Formats: sequence, C-alpha cells, structure tokens
Amino acid sequence: MRLLMLGTGPFAAPTFEALYAAGHDVAALVTRPPRNVRDRYKGAESPLPPIAQRHGTPVIAPEDVNGPAAREQLAAWQPDLLVVCDYGQILAPETLATARLGGINLHGSLLPKYRGAAPINWAIYRGETETGVTVIHMTPQLDAGPCIGQARTPIGENETAAEVEARLSQLGAPLVCACIEQLAAGKACAIPQDPAQATRARRLRKEDGEIDWTRPARAIHNQIRAFIPWPRCATWFHRRDGEPLRVMIDSTRLTDAATLATIAPPAESPPGTVLGSTADHILVQTGNGALAVREIQPTGKRRMSAAEFARGYRVQPGDRFGPAPAAPK
Repeated sequence: MRLLMLGTGPFAAPTFEALYAAGHDVAALVTRPPRNVRDRYKGAESPLPPIAQRHGTPVIAPEDVNGPAAREQLAAWQPDLLVVCDYGQILAPETLATARLGGINLHGSLLPKYRGAAPINWAIYRGETETGVTVIHMTPQLDAGPCIGQARTPIGENETAAEVEARLSQLGAPLVCACIEQLAAGKACAIPQDPAQATRARRLRKEDGEIDWTRPARAIHNQIRAFIPWPRCATWFHRRDGEPLRVMIDSTRLTDAATLATIAPPAESPPGTVLGSTADHILVQTGNGALAVREIQPTGKRRMSAAEFARGYRVQPGDRFGPAPAAPK
C-alpha cells in the first residue's frame, strides 16, 4: 500500500518507524510547521522529519493541511491510505478523500472513552487502572470513527503520563501495521463506537496543575502523575519563618498506616499542613489522608528530593502547602 504519514509528536515516532520496517511504501511525511511544533511541545522539535530524511522520504509542513494547495499536493502522491498519529490538526472530509481508503488514526485511549487532545493525561487524572490504544477509520467527527483495532495495558499506581505515553506509543506501532494489512486484504472489521459511552479529554491548560490540598490524597497523587511533563503541578510553600515560596511537585506516593506511625503530626493539621518528614519524603495532610511528597522544584532552582528540600528550607511540622498568599491591601 502507498501511504502518507501525518504525524508530528513523539507519540507518532514508533509507528512511523514501523511502517518502514514492515516494508510499506511511504510516499511522504506530512507534519506541522516548526513554529506550531515548538508551541505545542514546549520548545521541542518533532522527531519525525529526521526519520523521514534517513529513509529519503519527502517532508512537507503545510500551515493548513485542509487548504486547497495542501490537498492538491497530497492527492498528487496518489496514496492508498493516510496514516495519522499525533498530527495536530483535524482533517476535513476533502482531505481524507485524497486517499483511496481514507485515513486511519492511532489514538491513545480505549475509545470511545477519552476522545480528544489529552487522553492519557485525563485517564490518569481520573484514576483509571487500564488504558490502551485504538486504531479508527477516520470520519469528520473527532475520534468518532469505527474501531478497527485495539490493545490494552494496565496503568501502574505511580506511573506518570510521560511513562504511559511512551509505552502506548510502542504498543500502537504493531497494531497500526496489523490494521493496514487487514485493510489491504479487505478483511478489516470496523466496529462502530457507542456514543453513549464517549467521554472527553480536552486539551490541557496551565491552571490544571494547581494543587488543591482539600482534595483526597489519591486525587492529588493522580493529578501530579497526570500532568508530567506538562503543565506539572504547582503550589505555594508557606514557611513559619520565611517568605512564601512557589514550588512544583513532581513525585508523590500514597501513604499507609506504617508510614504515618513514624511521625508525630501537629495537633491542628488542616489540608496542606506538613505532618513531618523522613529520609525520602515530606508527609502532607490532604482533605482525606496524607500524601508523601518525594520531589520538589522551587521556582528558579533545580528539581530536588524532598529530603534536600526539607534540609535546605528548614521544613518543620506545621508548615503549610497551599494557595497563593493574599495580596497586600
């Protein structure tokens, strides 16, 4: 089959490599312009153009893949199929029609759950213990096409979105190749999605990372895991003997009775209160249970272990993590 690869982010790289390994005729790579890539991936470059160049594959980066000029260019390659993964723009019906068989898309969730731009993040945020990848035959509606392949994997209790994404990208690559073979043989089984089971996974915002310590420990733990590497989770550290300090919290663990037995918490411990610290974490009271903070990055400083932070900033029981300090009147 003659393929066009439409991809931009790192999630697409294993699939792109797999197309070559499977011996497919990849006519071209269609990716997003460098400016869009840097904006979307916080300064990082797309890993896909170097792969294409290594294989002698043409690369184009149209501002609008749905524009007449871009569609004409796609059609000129006479593709049998568009393979779309982590591309960054919704394809119009006319764009899908440039390929004989339309397009397939690799999505990072078990569709119809978590349709949208950030499925892995929101699955972790909501405490899912299983996720996966789905290959759909594309329609004009976002992530709503019939499923032609799906693979599942568990989500570990402490896994971050970055870790899950890396695993899903590897899980998806052979699945895409298998679906292409089925389409080529006319044996693909397209299963319609149930709209009643659909949930949304909107694009992340910076404010999603703000920690509310009145939430349960597990919910905060899931939030911190979900928003690695972006937007990361932030809060303020209020010292009894110093100025408030803005910090990012990058790693936590849920606690058990044995851990709590090692410290003597303050008598009054509202959510956000430091209960105590050990060799590898700072225990913080939440709205339900205590959370063990393991890695912190103060503004303008490097990321450090909780033990380093506790020593450097003289953390004491009764200090608090919480919202921004009130503005002076």
